[in-house]
Amino acid sequence: MWALSTSGGDTAYHHGDLRRSLIAAARDLLRAGGVEAVTLREAARLAGVSHNAPYRHFASREALLAALATEGFRALRKALEEAGRRAEPPERLTALGRAYLRFADADRATFRLMFGGVVEDADHPDLAEASSATFGALRSVVTERESPAGAERDALRAWALVHGLAHLVADRQIDAARAEACLK
Repeated sequence: MWALSTSGGDTAYHHGDLRRSLIAAARDLLRAGGVEAVTLREAARLAGVSHNAPYRHFASREALLAALATEGFRALRKALEEAGRRAEPPERLTALGRAYLRFADADRATFRLMFGGVVEDADHPDLAEASSATFGALRSVVTERESPAGAERDALRAWALVHGLAHLVADRQIDAARAEACLK
């Protein structure tokens, strides 16, 4: 990942994939200390680069947080889609709900970042697209069961239920098993 460069007479280290390393460092910071712990300077320190290096990839702390949230939505969408593929049609919606709850339980800090209003989707197109695509995975399963006209409404209802339960799980008010029992 690191390469020693001796061109130009100065010895300098070049990072193989700085963006990815900064996101990984920021994820560690997020999981250890919450959103408040994530700073560009601290991510740079953990990635082993200068404090100015992150600005090559992220214009601001918010941009770094948006990248973390985007990855969170992509991971959640993948989990939802996998759960949907494994379940038979009558059980798909429940399977998606369980996957949503497991995601919130397994990665509480990222879940809180994704839905905590820290970053605005409108300011970050990749985040907006990832968020919308994640809801689309839910809507597509609801469309299997309902008419297209009612699918949006019913998808929002399903999301509201599972999202409320997921917040209770993420906030340690109830455990995931108890929340999953509500989906039956």
